[in-house]
Amino acid sequence: MNAQVTTGAPADPTAYVAVQGSAEFGALRRKLRGFIFPMTAVFFAWYALYVVLSAYARGFMSARIIGHINVALIFGILQFVSTFLIAWLYARFASRRLDPDADAIRERMERGEQA
Repeated sequence: MNAQVTTGAPADPTAYVAVQGSAEFGALRRKLRGFIFPMTAVFFAWYALYVVLSAYARGFMSARIIGHINVALIFGILQFVSTFLIAWLYARFASRRLDPDADAIRERMERGEQA
């Protein structure tokens, strides 16, 4: 049995091209890039610091903090923490700043309106 999913989205592909060229969609993309690019740069710099310190500052990275826990282990764990923090920040940013605009664009497309 072939089940087809029907949505309110327009079947005409030119509608998508029109929306992509709209100022509203461009603003949405700028908001997304305004979060993604700086956050990626910050995370990459943080990761590069970890790698460089591991390679060239072995004395510092092997310094014990408590028992067998050293600076390198703390930095490694903080890599995971920062990854989850960035994911949480993005989800929060998207729900507040991106989703309302994206929903408005989608609703207009479903109604057949041009942006």
